[in-house]
Amino acid sequence: MSDDEQQQPAPVRGKVLEALARAERKVFTRPAPKSAKAQVKFLLTRAKGSTKAVAERLGVSRRTVERYRSGKLTTPQKRLQAALVEETESEWQPQVRAQVRAAASTSRGMMVEVTAYFGFTCTGSSDDGRERQITTDISPTYVKQILELQEAGATEEDLHPIVAEAITESYFTEWGTRADGLRADFTAVSSISFRF
Repeated sequence: MSDDEQQQPAPVRGKVLEALARAERKVFTRPAPKSAKAQVKFLLTRAKGSTKAVAERLGVSRRTVERYRSGKLTTPQKRLQAALVEETESEWQPQVRAQVRAAASTSRGMMVEVTAYFGFTCTGSSDDGRERQITTDISPTYVKQILELQEAGATEEDLHPIVAEAITESYFTEWGTRADGLRADFTAVSSISFRF
């Protein structure tokens, strides 16, 4: 690894945040740039040509950014490749992403599929906590809260309670028609995916 590419490690996101990012990628109407050169050029366009801004986002030197832009470097290290993909896709088709997020927050809602350990609290008796695989719709009200938290930079731990509340309402209490007062918390998330 060259001195130019040696910086900080790639950021690690939690499973809920990663699932939200994957769901957004699926709504793209065109594929994002694939080559390192094309990704760097796209990021430079979004940063109004500032190699300094792009270098800071990617965790590399300005010289490295310039080398990828000119095509002198073509095959990035794994950490830089992950950062290029992440940063490119986070900026790709913002209007398409905004339209889908707005529709999910106001009228459509979204689907969640999760495998996690669910524990329960309620008045009366309840099932003991256990790992469950659940697929259910989430109402637009909860989608709006989840997406607002994501945009505000929420952590994985900040998102778990609201996702658990959304799943409780739609799956366990069937929109308030049964199991009054039930509250479910989930931990040990094995897998999760969202679909707009």
